[in-house]
Amino acid sequence: MSDQPIPPAPGANGGANIATGPVVLNLQFTKDLSFEVPGAPQIFLTLREAPQIDIALDVQARRLQEGQDTFEISLNIRADAKAAGQTAFIAELVYCGIFTLNGVPAEMMEPILLVECPRLLFPFARNILADVTRDGGFPPVLLAPIDFVQLWQQRRGQPSGAPVANA
Repeated sequence: MSDQPIPPAPGANGGANIATGPVVLNLQFTKDLSFEVPGAPQIFLTLREAPQIDIALDVQARRLQEGQDTFEISLNIRADAKAAGQTAFIAELVYCGIFTLNGVPAEMMEPILLVECPRLLFPFARNILADVTRDGGFPPVLLAPIDFVQLWQQRRGQPSGAPVANA
C-alpha cells in the first residue's frame, strides 16, 4: 500500500470545482421536450429533399426565492421543419440550469443571467436537439453557435414592458 494521499474523486463536472467562482451551476436538466412528426409515416415516403428548418430561441431567467441569488435559467428552443409545403417535424426543448450568483454586483446580474449562464447550457441543449431529431428519423439538427451577447442586446432594445429577466 502506498503512503501517498488519495486524491478526491472527480465530481460530475470532471473534477473542476465550479463552486468557487461568482457563478455556480448547481443543476441542469431537461424541463420539457417534445418531438412531433404530424405527417408520419407518409412524410418519410415522400420526403425528397432536406427539410427547411426555422429555429426560434429564447432565454428566460427567474429568481427561485426572494432574497437569494439563485435563479432558474431556461433555454427555449423550437425547430420547425418543412419540406414540400408540409410540416416534417416540430421539436421543442426547454433546457434549464439552476445557478447561484455569489457577490455579483447588481449591474452585472442581467448580463450574467442572460449571456453567460445560457452559454454554459447551450452545448447540452444542442446535443439533445440533434439526438432527438436523428432518433426521430431525420438528419440531426446541428445548431450553429449562438451569440448570446447579441441576443441579450436585441432584447434590451425591445420596448419597455417586454420582460428581460425576473432578477
